[in-house]
Amino acid sequence: MTWQDLTGGVTALDIALVMSLSFVLSAFIGWIYKITHRGSSYTQSFVFTLVINGMVVALLMLIIGSSIARAFSLVGALSIIRFRNAVKESRDVGFIFFTMAIGMAIGTKSYLLAITAAIIISLVIVLMTRLNWFAREVSTQILRVEVPPEMPYDSLFDTLLLKYTSSSELISVDSVHNGMLTELTYSIGLKKPSQIQEFLSEIKRLNGNNKVTLITGYNTTDL
Repeated sequence: MTWQDLTGGVTALDIALVMSLSFVLSAFIGWIYKITHRGSSYTQSFVFTLVINGMVVALLMLIIGSSIARAFSLVGALSIIRFRNAVKESRDVGFIFFTMAIGMAIGTKSYLLAITAAIIISLVIVLMTRLNWFAREVSTQILRVEVPPEMPYDSLFDTLLLKYTSSSELISVDSVHNGMLTELTYSIGLKKPSQIQEFLSEIKRLNGNNKVTLITGYNTTDL
């Protein structure tokens, strides 16, 4: 039995280069994820997963090589895996595919492509984050107000909303506390954030001093 038989035609240099480069580039992507992350859903374990994901994909591509039979066998083996953790943010999916693509490029020995793509895509991510591209100029908030069921909620807060908000929309009406109260949920855009306390006090005056909740920053926070 020769060394080539033991390694399946893959040299020790190939293994070392693929594993090392996939680790370095995946760790680099993890670092980009960390410095560009916003909100409160950041977890260290997800970054670890990104690094492991890139290395494993590179290894899989190295194993498959140009063998179609191995590729189909791998698909069959992976089809039994079930992932139960929900992805918290849509950008996390992008980073997962990012590391997968880089791992695939490295595993197929397209080293220059992997390095170049990792650098260019990372620069784009940093640029979009720093320049805050595609952010809405007017931030929106979620307003939840509890009112007695006999109150005419459809027009009760019209004057206040017109006074304090630049936009408002009633998005849901729910019966809470066994039907004793009605909860109204609005999507609003405040004209002046400094008037939040005054705005909430006016609402409590109209709704009989029942519970009022204003949720700000919900676009960057997991609720």
